[in-house]
Amino acid sequence: MNLHDLRGRAAIVGVGQAGLGQAAGYTEQEVLAQAAMTAIADAGLSLKDIDGITTCSSLSTMWGMSVAEYLGIRPTFLDSTMIGGSSYVAHLLPAMHALASGQCNAVLVCYGSTQRTAKFNRADLTRVRKFLDPQPYETPYDPPMPVAAYALAASRHMHQYGTTRKQLSEVAVAARKWAQLNPEATMRDPLSLDDVASARSVCEPFTVRDCCMVSDGAGAFVMTRSDRARDCAKPPVYVLGNATAVWNRQVSSMHDLTVTAALESGKRCYEMAGVSAKDMDLAMLYDAFTINTILFLEDLGFCGKGEGGAFVDDGAIAPGGRLAVNTNGGGLSCVHPGMYGVFLMVEAVRQLRGECGARQLKEPNLALVHGNGGTLSSQSTAILGTGQAL
Repeated sequence: MNLHDLRGRAAIVGVGQAGLGQAAGYTEQEVLAQAAMTAIADAGLSLKDIDGITTCSSLSTMWGMSVAEYLGIRPTFLDSTMIGGSSYVAHLLPAMHALASGQCNAVLVCYGSTQRTAKFNRADLTRVRKFLDPQPYETPYDPPMPVAAYALAASRHMHQYGTTRKQLSEVAVAARKWAQLNPEATMRDPLSLDDVASARSVCEPFTVRDCCMVSDGAGAFVMTRSDRARDCAKPPVYVLGNATAVWNRQVSSMHDLTVTAALESGKRCYEMAGVSAKDMDLAMLYDAFTINTILFLEDLGFCGKGEGGAFVDDGAIAPGGRLAVNTNGGGLSCVHPGMYGVFLMVEAVRQLRGECGARQLKEPNLALVHGNGGTLSSQSTAILGTGQAL
């Protein structure tokens, strides 16, 4: 079986979210379980139908076992590969293989974090992470990670291609306009270009509005084989392609600060799905920082290298623009509880099922989802489609 044979063989049949923004009083497992049970019910299934789990955590190396135990599941397929925020997009392909082989019949992909309201000291957590995952060319100098890494990429892009402060602000403002249409979004106050540029400076050229929020939240989705998906409660959303690429761990080891491994993951994903960027009705791009959206628009083929700033100008990715990007409000305005990839998936599925209310796109059939992990380290691209796109 080759990758193209897996195209459309698995579908997402249920999605769920919980604890977005603040989930005071709940543990990470508890909000994860809430999102998981919502996704399972959304599919018209029950917990006893789930025999596969993919999950991971930045706080626990054995999180998959803890989740299986907490939910009372004895999975025949378990994947807890951790590659940062892209993990929950990268988990698709192993789950597709497991489903296609008959190793399992229904896979629950789930994540939960209470990093905003948790009682641990975030400064202490940062120090622990530096000890457990030291970067030999960066850790000794103690830069403010991860913001320093992305600010470095933004500065280089501005120098090399003339990307402007205004164009970075356009990304944040577009995300906020989408968030204002989403009742689940955490940040819905009006935001102008001047508001972004004049906000508190964090790391040149970024202000605080160029950076994703720190929030709680949990998300989950359920996958089955396509033949079974047609009998579930909601219209299935088919996985047409998925690919993951890793070129570096440290940002200082990138060969070119303006080119990410999304160039490779996107190419392989498009080949598997048999489509291209011009076919997409929606792009869900991991926007931990405003430069991310610009880099990924370029590397995933929506515009040429160096043209991302001009592509987002004048509200082009906001509601009513040339391309719908991050319609839930993104990590910049909707939710960002440490790792954001699962929320990209949930929004794409809801859009393709026509469930997004005021922000709903007109009859979308194809959505690109792109996850990013580490400091522009891991990149995973997925293409989802309705039955019409098969």
